[in-house]
Amino acid sequence: MLERNVTPPKLPFTLRPKTVLVIAIVVAALAALLSSFFVVDQTEEAVVLRFGKFARNAGPGLNFKLPLGIEKNYNVPTEVYQNMSFGFRTQQAGSSGANTLYSNQDFSLESNMLTGDLNIVDVEWIIQFLIVDARAWLFNIENREKTIRDISRSIINQLVGDRAILDILVSERASIEVQAQILMNEIFKSYDFGINITTVKLQNVVPPKGAVQDAFEDVNVAIQDMNRLINEGKQEYNKEIPRAQGEAQQIIQVARGYEAERVNRAGGDVARFRSVLAEYQRDRTITRNRLYYEMIEDVFKDEKDVNLIDRNLRNFIPLQNLGQGGAR
Repeated sequence: MLERNVTPPKLPFTLRPKTVLVIAIVVAALAALLSSFFVVDQTEEAVVLRFGKFARNAGPGLNFKLPLGIEKNYNVPTEVYQNMSFGFRTQQAGSSGANTLYSNQDFSLESNMLTGDLNIVDVEWIIQFLIVDARAWLFNIENREKTIRDISRSIINQLVGDRAILDILVSERASIEVQAQILMNEIFKSYDFGINITTVKLQNVVPPKGAVQDAFEDVNVAIQDMNRLINEGKQEYNKEIPRAQGEAQQIIQVARGYEAERVNRAGGDVARFRSVLAEYQRDRTITRNRLYYEMIEDVFKDEKDVNLIDRNLRNFIPLQNLGQGGAR
């Protein structure tokens, strides 16, 4: 029977207990050193836990923590605007709206709502928020996304349910956005959620598909035509009013010139009348005759072949005959 040597070969070097201890200490030191630092981005804030309990917040940059799992850090994007969409989902965002790809999945359970006048409307909207308290964001709410969605849907349903469908489609969109932002922030603050809603934007607000939607589209076209006609009327108004104002000013200036002329003429007539009155008071007969002659001269100054006769026609016919005989 063959005998076999199973003794392990000797190593080229000898591991003494002291050497093993030094290697273990070096490895432990490296592990402790590598786990003692963490980096926080400029858009983040870190929450540091010590044995699972909150210890402190850490700002951007290189930070120190106790090694070997004694302290752990969780980086939270506090300077990044985050979006949530309702009634639709974006598969791939493009550089412009035309290049954006949307999901074909049906989200009508989110978007279909009952209005205050018992109509159904399809409302799509987005919200945008910032994390303002990293600790509250991490630990105060268990299912953060679902909670945000439930609160947002509840608020939009409430506001839509308080209004008629025509108001929602036309005049109340901005009011719904503003009030929704205020109400959401009030609820999130009461929950100590750690977020702040910065934007609520209604995207697509339409009636249900079918005959109702076609009728509302006709209404929208009529409203657009009305606004176009109003704008055209305003343009015509802005064109005609300055012209009319210019003509009015011109007429006013002409009238003022005529007024000044009449006043000056009246003043001259008054002065002349007073001078004639003074002469008349000194010698009435002469003044009366002179005025009579001036009047006759003024009346007939532009007339030709005019014969002046006396009241009884005395000496008129002989004089006319003499004049005709001389003409022959």
